[in-house]
Amino acid sequence: METLFDNWLIVGLGNPGERYERTRHNLGFMVVDRLAQEAQTAVKREECRSLIGRAVIEGQTAELVKPLTFMNLSGEAVSCLLRKPGRSVERLILISDDLALPLGKIRIRPKGSHGGHNGLRSVFSHLGSGDIIRVRIGIMPEHPVSNTSDFVLQNFAKAEVEAVNEAIERSARAVRMIISDGTESTMAEFN
Repeated sequence: METLFDNWLIVGLGNPGERYERTRHNLGFMVVDRLAQEAQTAVKREECRSLIGRAVIEGQTAELVKPLTFMNLSGEAVSCLLRKPGRSVERLILISDDLALPLGKIRIRPKGSHGGHNGLRSVFSHLGSGDIIRVRIGIMPEHPVSNTSDFVLQNFAKAEVEAVNEAIERSARAVRMIISDGTESTMAEFN
């Protein structure tokens, strides 16, 4: 029998709309889409300015979420979702891109700072805490970036696609492992 807080809330950060679909800043959405595909579910129910799909991941109920608020306002959607019964910050996983990590590298953390990421900053600000499990996926190129805002809103280059696809797969595996084995074991495996 499920307790009140058995649902996992897996939130991919990104921007809605076709224009942003394959941009660097939408890696969170891409991982949520991958998890939905694996679970054979659709992320389409609307709630709290988000699209949500229900899935069973590693034998546990999960809600896959893509906020429609645009990246910088992600906290509005996440805080609204967490006010509903059956959800808790302890079972929240945020998935985002990270310009400080090399392309394709993933890093799992149980808490910490937003590291300058506006989506994480918004969520932490609305929830009043950075004690949130997050899966960060590297997008840092091998060359310096002069305008980070422009860079994160560009599509991946053809030469990056293979590394990005592998990172999406590994991130989906990491999310599943967080649910089945906990954050510490997942960090030991993936960091």
